Amino acid sequence: MGWGEGVAMVYRVVEAATVAAHLAFIGYLVVGGFLAWRWRRTIALHVAVVAWGVGSVLVGYECPLTDLENWARRMSGQPELPSTGFISHYLTGVLYPVDAVTLVRLLVVAVVLASWIGYFRRRPARVLAR
Repeated sequence: MGWGEGVAMVYRVVEAATVAAHLAFIGYLVVGGFLAWRWRRTIALHVAVVAWGVGSVLVGYECPLTDLENWARRMSGQPELPSTGFISHYLTGVLYPVDAVTLVRLLVVAVVLASWIGYFRRRPARVLAR
């Protein structure tokens, strides 16, 4: 393996790690509220993650993980992600049909809301007594 191939491999590792981090972020967005039932202090992190996710869909925030992946792809000589982004490239049409995007988004909202309702219903008795 030559120097150039070794450098490209490093960028591919960065790309793969970024994809894994992105998938973990999305997974935490969906189920993090349920994790907060056990680790109560994590609810603030989950609220922040959900706020970022909602903002990226509704407002169109630029995602730093997508930017990092695109940079690593460029550096390794691969094309960037399509302008539609990470989710449409890796998940839409792979995990669910393209025409089910709205349904999937509504299901994610329902899961998050259910987890938050459960979180507040599971508050310790001493907190409720105050």
